Amino acid sequence: MQATLTFLGSGTSMGVPTLGCTCAVCTSTDPHNKRTRPSIAVQWEGHTVIIDTGQEFRLQALREGITHVDAVLYTHGHADHILGMDDLRPLSFKNTGRTPLYGDAETLAVLRRVFEYTFRTEDRYPTSARVELCALGTEIGEKVDIFGIPFERVPVMHGHQAIAGYRFGSAAYLTDMSDIPDASRERLQGIDILILDALRREPHPTHAHLVKSVEIAQNLAAKRTFFTHISHDLDHETTNASLPDNIRLAYDGLRLEFEIA
Repeated sequence: MQATLTFLGSGTSMGVPTLGCTCAVCTSTDPHNKRTRPSIAVQWEGHTVIIDTGQEFRLQALREGITHVDAVLYTHGHADHILGMDDLRPLSFKNTGRTPLYGDAETLAVLRRVFEYTFRTEDRYPTSARVELCALGTEIGEKVDIFGIPFERVPVMHGHQAIAGYRFGSAAYLTDMSDIPDASRERLQGIDILILDALRREPHPTHAHLVKSVEIAQNLAAKRTFFTHISHDLDHETTNASLPDNIRLAYDGLRLEFEIA
């Protein structure tokens, strides 16, 4: 079964252009260097699943013509991955039930705290998002079935914190990773599309840098690898020119076709 993966955003937590910066990438006229906070949409047979809802989710959804969302998967509870949750409101009104939000217990606790008015049982704001929190375990191989498609949690390390990556069909999304445990690498065999964090050129304590991400991609031997969570340190055109042919920087609005089942 064919599916489409769309990069809603490909930027780092501060976005590109970065506020107050006048570097060559932040002032570039190349639209590929305009990067909103990281998120993807996975669509097949009329279904739409979102992974993470950052601060620009509303603008991203408008740009890509997203008119409904069946479910949202969260990687972790940092601001650039959750703060657009409230913009699910008008999309959630269209669903017959509550839109499920999947994440581990730590991430769901952050969502419940930040968006308390959405989840309270008394004196609830009448037009709050019609969503429900659905817990995912943290074990290797934990899966959730969404309209017959398993989305498998693939743990990755974000510095000292274990967070969720996801595999779905022949694609995997591993943003905000500094390393991938061996057990998770085993779950990534036979991948067509591999999406990895590649923050910048210099090493970083909680994100993979360009050289490390290339090494991981080559080790996992996916047919196609795309880097995301990209800072203003990496110019799109010049960086791509230095990469192997099957490895590229993602960009906002990039669409990929792949087998989901």
